[in-house]
Amino acid sequence: MKKVMGFWRCWGLVIGIVIGNGIFMIPAVLAPFGKMSLMGWVIAGVGTIFVALMFGLLAKRNALIGGPYAYTRAAFGDLAGFLIGWGYWIAILTAIAAGSLAITGYLGVFFPVVTETPLNSAIVSLSLIWLVTGFNLTGVKATSTFLLVTSLIKILPLFIVAGGGLFISGSFSTEVIAPKGEATFQNVSEMIMIIMWAYIGAEAVTLPSDGMISPQKNIPKALIVGTLSVMVVYVLVSYSVMALIPMDVLAISTSPIADAAAVIFGPWGARLIAIVALISIISNLNANIFIVGVMPQAMSQDKNFPEYFTNLNDYGVPKVAIVFSGVLASLLVAMNFSDGLIGAFKTLILLSTLATLLPYITSAMAELVLQKREYSEHKKRKWSSLTIAVIALIFSIFALIGSGLMIALQGTILIAAGLPFYFWAKTKATKIDQ
Repeated sequence: MKKVMGFWRCWGLVIGIVIGNGIFMIPAVLAPFGKMSLMGWVIAGVGTIFVALMFGLLAKRNALIGGPYAYTRAAFGDLAGFLIGWGYWIAILTAIAAGSLAITGYLGVFFPVVTETPLNSAIVSLSLIWLVTGFNLTGVKATSTFLLVTSLIKILPLFIVAGGGLFISGSFSTEVIAPKGEATFQNVSEMIMIIMWAYIGAEAVTLPSDGMISPQKNIPKALIVGTLSVMVVYVLVSYSVMALIPMDVLAISTSPIADAAAVIFGPWGARLIAIVALISIISNLNANIFIVGVMPQAMSQDKNFPEYFTNLNDYGVPKVAIVFSGVLASLLVAMNFSDGLIGAFKTLILLSTLATLLPYITSAMAELVLQKREYSEHKKRKWSSLTIAVIALIFSIFALIGSGLMIALQGTILIAAGLPFYFWAKTKATKIDQ
């Protein structure tokens, strides 16, 4: 890739990936947790900052293409690296499929026909995947510029809703509905797992490091500033939505941010936010498709995946990897569309969150292992770095516990399904070497 991404484009990539469909839907899902959900946004935000700092440490040590895959491979070897790379790739693919469904849902506000039947929703979602995939094949510069512009566009209206909620009188009607408002271990873990869908993705800025200017400087900076920016937006918006909408109404809302805007500005405000939601989710879909081709490309370069995934087009984009990823994301949509839009969306976001938390855990473990190696080589131990990695590891495990047994089982099966590709690539590489 050409080195065209400086700090602001890296920051735009973080914002573009992280602020997607989560903040526009999760406040309604969190209504049963009552005021405790505000604490959840802060806990998840602080935890994500430590995860971001941990990835920043790894990026400073060595700006390897492939992010979590590359770090895990460096610490634990090819097989462990492949399993995490494959799992992270699955996470991005499911996020792409879920994002296309979310866009279709918001398009239904303006064009009801697109959500009248599951088949209509599937056709529109598949069309969106391939439209954005085609755009990403035009190169890094156009894609990263689009991410920066759309990131700025979608943040401003969220601040408007947040500001309106702070200045318009409202109260938290937690006594109406807060069945999970007690801060038990299981409730908090489940709440953090839900909230993490809105936070995951910041680490993806470590993937296309070969397209960045001074990656060892700009990646950690973009990770920290980007995650802090997201946390501030999320806490303010969530507070405002809870202040503007009674809990019993919020719990059944299909568009909580738009409903909050309607309280402030009237019906036109709701439609405006629906437009902003579309921009936000399209930006998020674009960001995910932008980085989805990097993972198989990185594994292919290390001979852990079929070699043709390294093929680039005239714009320096891994064309085979991106197109193949588009095919798999399309299959995920096709396999789940019979459940209806909302049912398919819920399944996909839970799987995506699970498949993302696993690379968080192994990357934190990789940082600890690499620190131990450096210490063994008589280098000075950095206690601040050790603390960051340990906190990131504990937080990620805690969030993972909230996934539940069924989702954990499905995620394990999906990750294990990648093993035939690994052994195929290894066998072929061995024959070539001989």
